[in-house]
Amino acid sequence: MVILVVEDELALSRHVVAALRRERHEVRATHDGAEAVALVLAERPDLVVLDLNLPSLDGLRVLARLREAKCFARVLIITARGDIEDRVAGLNAGADDYLAKPFALEELVARVQALGRRGAPVAAVQRLAVADLHADVASRQVTRASRPVELTPREFELLHLLMLEPGRVFSRAEITERIWRRDHRYDTRTVEILVTRLRRKIDPPGLPALIHTVRSVGYVLQVRPPAG
Repeated sequence: MVILVVEDELALSRHVVAALRRERHEVRATHDGAEAVALVLAERPDLVVLDLNLPSLDGLRVLARLREAKCFARVLIITARGDIEDRVAGLNAGADDYLAKPFALEELVARVQALGRRGAPVAAVQRLAVADLHADVASRQVTRASRPVELTPREFELLHLLMLEPGRVFSRAEITERIWRRDHRYDTRTVEILVTRLRRKIDPPGLPALIHTVRSVGYVLQVRPPAG
């Protein structure tokens, strides 16, 4: 993968870059938020490792500008801000994953590798439809009621999963395993945040809801609300 590391702690940045290069990724680094935005929009890396505390432009504003520019490179936030509020803010801003400092380089590399993996392609199903919701798997284009819906890579993966088996309830643990390729011990609050983000885009006001919560079980995509 082509990766941009945005970290203003120079020693940490060098360690992260070296660890990722050992895994044969093409890695570039910057230490400034505004420069990071310019680099990402110009070079379109596959993934951005993004610190929140940056000079000139903090990480959340960097992320917001990228998403506003329709740049959906995957973003792994790394920061000393480990509180749940900060994790929620980062994920709601469009980040795909979150790693609190201090962390082991091995974990960072593992998370980068997981973010780089795509779900297994379904050769026989290139276009999915549920009611007026349509998704093109190859181009990752989504429409609802004939209107385009812009999704981040992680949001598309979740929608793809739900649309492959409409009417089936997916538990938070299974979503974690299928989307993040990790076990159920991962913070399921992250799943809730991702579902909330997707639901805002897929089920806007004025349209019947397609994504439903099944209390104490998980989530399902179907036309009618689940019984009970």
